[in-house]
Amino acid sequence: MSGAPKSRSIRQKYGEELRIRRIAAGLTQEAVSEGVVCSPTLISHWEAGRRLPTPHDAQRLDLVLGTDGFFARWLEDLDTKFTQYFAPVAELEQQAAEIRHYSMSLVPGLLQTKEYSRALFRQSSPNHEEKNLDEAVAIRQARAALLEKPSGPVLWCLLDEAALRRRVGGPKVMADQLHKIADMAEAGRLRLHVMPFSAGAHALVDGLLCLMKFADAPPIAYSEGVRTGHLMDDPALVSQCQTAYDLALGDALSHADSLALVRAVAKEYAHASK
Repeated sequence: MSGAPKSRSIRQKYGEELRIRRIAAGLTQEAVSEGVVCSPTLISHWEAGRRLPTPHDAQRLDLVLGTDGFFARWLEDLDTKFTQYFAPVAELEQQAAEIRHYSMSLVPGLLQTKEYSRALFRQSSPNHEEKNLDEAVAIRQARAALLEKPSGPVLWCLLDEAALRRRVGGPKVMADQLHKIADMAEAGRLRLHVMPFSAGAHALVDGLLCLMKFADAPPIAYSEGVRTGHLMDDPALVSQCQTAYDLALGDALSHADSLALVRAVAKEYAHASK
């Protein structure tokens, strides 16, 4: 007896329609990528529903495929809860087999407690309203739900010691946040490493990096700055990012020592909150 058919997301339907129109036009992914001026890997991600084209790329797809604005118009209806530069990353997280984070100053969004997230959103949102903070926190928590799934990704987190020492939301918030990270590490849900101050300069010292691997697609890399992000799928560039992560990991504390440090700092915060 066959199982029920899997439901498809709007993005998957978008990608399937793109594949159908491309094949009908007698074009390969490589040919379309030349017309759109992007990599064939990106075309593959679009067709699989892992990513969406930008409005400009959708317009170029219509020109290459002769679809008279079809893909550009459809893209306008695919609203997202995330900023434009982060939306494709949020989609890819849900499909990744492995995620590796390096965070220089803050705990990554997937690992944040509600209180930690709220404190961050409050500081970055002048004249905020509580209902808007509630919505932003709920969206971030919904992203993290993928870690509770049995089929969820293998998660690595390389935290700079600065992320442990930077007090976000007060000592109790920090104590709870660090205990959550340590609990996940002890439960085997997270491979944890800390880059201590004593390590000095290292290969990732100048920013945030996220690496993702997939069961059926090439890996990608993502870096982020203030109100901007850069998603990379060029194989050579992704390989360089992977090498930088490996080099930094070699300078970090072991999993056991990192866990001990996180617990110790959490204890300091807990004591300060009394």
